[in-house]
Amino acid sequence: MEDIKHISSIQNALIKKIVHLKEKSRDRKKTGLFVLEGQRELDLALKGDYQIENILFCEPLLDQTTLDSLSDIDTSILISVSTEVYKKMAHRDSTEGIIALAKAQNHDLSQLKLKNENPLILVAEAPEKPGNIGALLRTADAANLDAVFIANPKTDLYNPNIIRSSVGCVFSRNIVMADTSAIISFFKENNIKIYCAALSASQPYTEVDYTEPSAIVVGTEHSGLSNEWLSNSFQNIIIPMEGQIDSMNVSVSAAILIFEAKRQRRKF
Repeated sequence: MEDIKHISSIQNALIKKIVHLKEKSRDRKKTGLFVLEGQRELDLALKGDYQIENILFCEPLLDQTTLDSLSDIDTSILISVSTEVYKKMAHRDSTEGIIALAKAQNHDLSQLKLKNENPLILVAEAPEKPGNIGALLRTADAANLDAVFIANPKTDLYNPNIIRSSVGCVFSRNIVMADTSAIISFFKENNIKIYCAALSASQPYTEVDYTEPSAIVVGTEHSGLSNEWLSNSFQNIIIPMEGQIDSMNVSVSAAILIFEAKRQRRKF
């Protein structure tokens, strides 16, 4: 790797740019770029056809297998960095020695292409916590869902905490960011039944049939789902609780509901 550019100063313009992109949603939206960290995340982004602008690596932090894998990548986008520079950019406390600068994809509803004629979809309305969003995306990947819709989004999808908590599943799923009204209209136009996780007028989730085109909709633990979702629900569903509380973490609830739908469809 003798011809690869090396950066050893934290004052380098590219390094400053990466730090700003990592820390500021405004900069990510303005430039259409984001930062990802780790070999697994990079592999998933490449498989997801993300355009990679640069790959920065710190050789002392890489194992030999990872270092060898870089030989298959176009050297024009590879940059080696010093340990000091890498630590300035890194988001994780424990890290793998690879950071990439990538171009965000378009998550508009108009860009969605459902390949399955009988889709199973997860909708999360207005999730705010990056950790919950990441966990929802991991569940969606585990169940190989056809799409994930984030209704009325409040958080930047390329927030480093979402990428980290999703372990890169943000790159492996069909993700749509849109307002609730547009999503509901899409479901009605495509004959996709809406099942809202809610406390009122609900049936136990195991007593509902999800074998036709279905969207399972979950809200926040604090406020639940908006009236717009509830008034357009085909059937509200509930997970019976036997303890003192009436709700669980949204990602846990979503996983229970999704895998019941998968069980019914016999597609584990």
